Amino acid sequence: MALETLSPDWEFDRLDDGSQKIHAEVQLKNYGKFLEEYTSQLKRIEDALDDSVGDVWDFSLDPIALKLLPYEQSSLLELIKTENKVLNKVITVYAALCCEIKKLKYEAETKFYNGLLFYGEGATDSSMVEGDCQIQMGRFVSFLQELSCFVTRCYEVVVNVVHQLAVLYTSNKNAPKIIETSGVHFQAMYEHLGELLTVLITLDEIIDNHATLKDHWTMYKRLLKSVHHNPSKFGIQEDKLKPFEKLLLKLECQLLDGMIFQVCIEQQFDSVNGGVSVSKNSTFAEEFAHTLRTTFANVEAKLGEPSEIDQRDKYVGICGLFVLHFQIFRTIDKKFYKSLLDVCKKVPAITLTANIIWFADNFLIQKIPAAAKLLDKKSIHAVKTQRENFLQQKAQSLTKDMQSYYVLVSSWMTKMESILSKEQRVDKFAEYLSNRCNVFIQGFLYAYSLSTIIKTTMNLYMSMQKPMTKTSVKALCRLVELLKAIEHMFYRRSMVVADSVTHIAQHLQYQALHSISVAKKRVVSDKKYSEQRLDVLSALVLAENTLNGPSTKQRRLIVSLALSVGTQMKTFKDEELIPLQLVLKKLDLISELIERVRAQCDCCFLYWHRAVFPIYLDDVYENAVDSARLHYMFSALRDCVPAMMHARHLESYEMLLECYDKEIMEVLNEHLLDKLCKEIEKDLRLSVHTHLKLDDRNPFRVGMKDLAHFFFLNPIRFFNRFIDIKAYVTHYLDKTFYNLTTVALHDWATYSEMRNLATQRYGLSMTEAHLPSQTLEQGLDVLEIMRNIHVFVSRYLYNLNNQIFIERTSNNKHLNTINIRHIANSIRTHGTGIMNTTVNFTYQFLRKKFYIFSQFMYDEHIKSRLIKDIRFFREVKDQNDHKYPFERADKFNRGIRKLGITPDGQSYLDQFRQLISQIGNAMGYVRMIRSGGLHCCSSAIRFVPDLEDIVNFEELVKEEGLSEETQKAARQLDSVLSDLTRNFAEGTEYFKMLVDVFAPEFRSPKNMHLRNFYIIVPPLTLNFVEHSISCKEKLNKKNKSGAAFTDDGFAMGVAYILKLLDQYQEFDSLHWFQSVREKYVKEIRAVAKQQNVQSTNQDEKLLQTMNLTHKRLEVCLQEFELLYFSLSSARIFFRADKTAAEENQEKKEKEDFFIGPGPFVLQGQFAYADHGILYQVCYDISIIDMRRLCFYCLE
Repeated sequence: MALETLSPDWEFDRLDDGSQKIHAEVQLKNYGKFLEEYTSQLKRIEDALDDSVGDVWDFSLDPIALKLLPYEQSSLLELIKTENKVLNKVITVYAALCCEIKKLKYEAETKFYNGLLFYGEGATDSSMVEGDCQIQMGRFVSFLQELSCFVTRCYEVVVNVVHQLAVLYTSNKNAPKIIETSGVHFQAMYEHLGELLTVLITLDEIIDNHATLKDHWTMYKRLLKSVHHNPSKFGIQEDKLKPFEKLLLKLECQLLDGMIFQVCIEQQFDSVNGGVSVSKNSTFAEEFAHTLRTTFANVEAKLGEPSEIDQRDKYVGICGLFVLHFQIFRTIDKKFYKSLLDVCKKVPAITLTANIIWFADNFLIQKIPAAAKLLDKKSIHAVKTQRENFLQQKAQSLTKDMQSYYVLVSSWMTKMESILSKEQRVDKFAEYLSNRCNVFIQGFLYAYSLSTIIKTTMNLYMSMQKPMTKTSVKALCRLVELLKAIEHMFYRRSMVVADSVTHIAQHLQYQALHSISVAKKRVVSDKKYSEQRLDVLSALVLAENTLNGPSTKQRRLIVSLALSVGTQMKTFKDEELIPLQLVLKKLDLISELIERVRAQCDCCFLYWHRAVFPIYLDDVYENAVDSARLHYMFSALRDCVPAMMHARHLESYEMLLECYDKEIMEVLNEHLLDKLCKEIEKDLRLSVHTHLKLDDRNPFRVGMKDLAHFFFLNPIRFFNRFIDIKAYVTHYLDKTFYNLTTVALHDWATYSEMRNLATQRYGLSMTEAHLPSQTLEQGLDVLEIMRNIHVFVSRYLYNLNNQIFIERTSNNKHLNTINIRHIANSIRTHGTGIMNTTVNFTYQFLRKKFYIFSQFMYDEHIKSRLIKDIRFFREVKDQNDHKYPFERADKFNRGIRKLGITPDGQSYLDQFRQLISQIGNAMGYVRMIRSGGLHCCSSAIRFVPDLEDIVNFEELVKEEGLSEETQKAARQLDSVLSDLTRNFAEGTEYFKMLVDVFAPEFRSPKNMHLRNFYIIVPPLTLNFVEHSISCKEKLNKKNKSGAAFTDDGFAMGVAYILKLLDQYQEFDSLHWFQSVREKYVKEIRAVAKQQNVQSTNQDEKLLQTMNLTHKRLEVCLQEFELLYFSLSSARIFFRADKTAAEENQEKKEKEDFFIGPGPFVLQGQFAYADHGILYQVCYDISIIDMRRLCFYCLE
């Protein structure tokens, strides 16, 4: 009904073709748009993942992992089904035994090898305490018991295999024949038996090379003896002790005596009850020997060749089988024995597992001593010599090998990328699969060759205890990187590889099936049926049936066993058999490709050679361009983690992992990260301080390392952490810059510049320090200046007008300055109490300087000259209009040089001038302290709205009835505001104090020699002007040593000393500056007149000389004028308008109170001097305490 009702509508729609087409196009467009958006979204996800997977990835972290190894769900009985029941049983038994051997081998490789190898690791000798060894062995006994059970199982399997083979190849004519074996060789059985014997040989070698295990075992036995003497002390029942001792004895005999393999081959293979005869079975002996020779011939041809796959492992098995053959049948093929030994010349050593190396010659000579006697000693010695020669040659050729493999692996990776990126064409699908198969196998072969070279070389060096050169270490580490690069190439393209592997396996199965079907047709076409022919046909059918399915291990094993039967009676032609064998080998490889690649690229052995890691890191640091290879090395170092999880001697394997992690990180920090941090910091410092005289940094002469490459690396995964080199260095620099800025706040600008440079040059995202902003104007700290005031006054120059100190000289490109803001910030940091202490230090400094001043003035040469000058002035003042003659001052200035000069060319007057400048600088510093204090107070009090009307907070709080704590806080606030207001209004007259404390001594009759000072001022000013002109002229010169543009300390010093001596009137009576002005004006006019005269004569040279003279006179006059202005300004500070007598009179009028004999009041403070010590009483202002009266002793 529904169809009927709808059909008219559909008919109508079918007619409307135009609209339907438009609608379809719209939908198609929308769908296309959706697909584009979805594709771009997927691409973004892929790109995001690529950032983390692009570098080396930890496989164990895969959220979704691809397992390419097919899993067999059918049992052997289900797989082996033919009409031939007997053949079925034979193949089933052999396949079951081979599977059992594979399981045992896997268990040994994963569990027992690692458990034994890592025993004793994770605890250094220094960290182990008495009894730790016994505790570790106590934990390990259960593992040894499991190993004993495993070894016993191996023995049983070996006997079973031998029995099964002996029954099939029986020489007893009376015994029933199972199948015809005349042309049947079960080579796979012998190979598997060889693998099991290799496991036992490896266990022997591990235990034999494990000194720690044996030592701990001995100590554990001694402990057991102690327990045996006193069981109750250890809480153990005596009846349980004996069975335990027997168990230990059994374990020692079976495992620790190095007889695991020997006991296996010495088993009783002949059945006691006459069941299976082995030793007298000549057919089996012959078959055994024939298979050994055939296998060896195949193995020897491939050993050492580029196409070698697993021949070395098979060679170990062949040696084990040869010894087993000798032990059972007591016959020896000397020629074959010699052939086995000859292989040692080509392959001197074989790595069994990790760091365990095996020497075939030692093994064969030890296990078959009878045969060894037949060989001459020379040939045995030649093998050992060859081993040493091999190592020498390998050491020489390692770098060359590394370079050639570098090229080979790089080209293979390029080929892999290109072949996997190509779109497959249907018409060339077989060729395409064949190419991919070859590329995959080539990658595996490279991995095998690299792994063999690395393991053999490293383990040989270790075994023979020979030192490796740094070049060899670097080359081997490069090979390790190449090995991991191959593994990660397969991993990175795992999606495409997975897709290809299944197709390649199917293609190879098809080729094998084709070959078998041709042979089967040939057998079927022959009508002469016999039991043997039926066996062949059944075997071929079994092989064919098994190949029709997934390429699992079991199926491939059955095919191999079936073809051992199926290839007899010339079923296959030679030209057919060899390609079939090649196809099956390829099938084996391709089916287990990823697993085999992983096994070959497993660098677990590096744990035992981790001593090379520091050298490797040093090399990476030196060659920063290749820093990306670090990812590969860390990937290699991670490989031993799964193996470590089988450690059983510690409480938990986590302890071993933690110890390993710690060790690797310590080495990484020491040899790379810390070096990198220091180098980056050094580079930034040198770049910021290029103005200093530093070492040669020309990259063309000293070379250059671009360390920025390290910061482009993605974080390296190691254990449960990411090692982010960029973040590590950034954190180090942030921490260093912050800490150093807090220590030296004035360096904030330098470190800020270094931060910016780090971002610009290395791309580091630095963190701002966010230190307090007042550090901007910190400058030199008041405390620092106070402690080193003698250094400060000699190294800094004072500018009176700007109230600023400027550094005299510096090694930097800039000079430090100190101004009022710096001082104010410093006072804010340390508190106002620092001001008084600073004045005290200045007082102490002035005392020492005045002592030198007094000595100079007392000197006979100086004193006599000054008295003479005073007498002279008194005599001639009326004639000179009361002006001190310029010539007299100039004569004094020049004459004093006759008394001697210092090595740097300074006269006594120069040194005296410097002394007065230093005294003046000290006074300038005191002035700046007072100004800084006022500046600090004004900054602190700027939040008070009206200084004239400050409310009382304590009263307001009490009115509101607030808590006692609030009242106390309000009281403190009132106190602070009161102190700040008073300090801001009053300040402290430090100059007046320093005048009053020294003036009495200066003016005392015993210091009459100081009264001559005013007469030395004129020559001093002359000396100062000469010095000032010289300093200013140096400003324009290239070498600015000694250049300066200000030195007002001299004017301050002269003004201060004249005040102390109360000699302003005496100095003014000289009218010195007026005399100087007149002298220079007169000379300038004379020169100008001469210039006018000479300009008419047009003598250019003379004119130039006169111009220079005119300019020099003007400069001298200008300097004297500047000095006069500075001195006049400085005198204002010391109230030059009043004499000492006038000041004393004023003081008496204003005196408010007296304390002790002869005090003088200092505006809210008072001070007095006693025996050269200044005592000052003042208010000390503190934020928390109320003002308190303090008594300072300014000693």
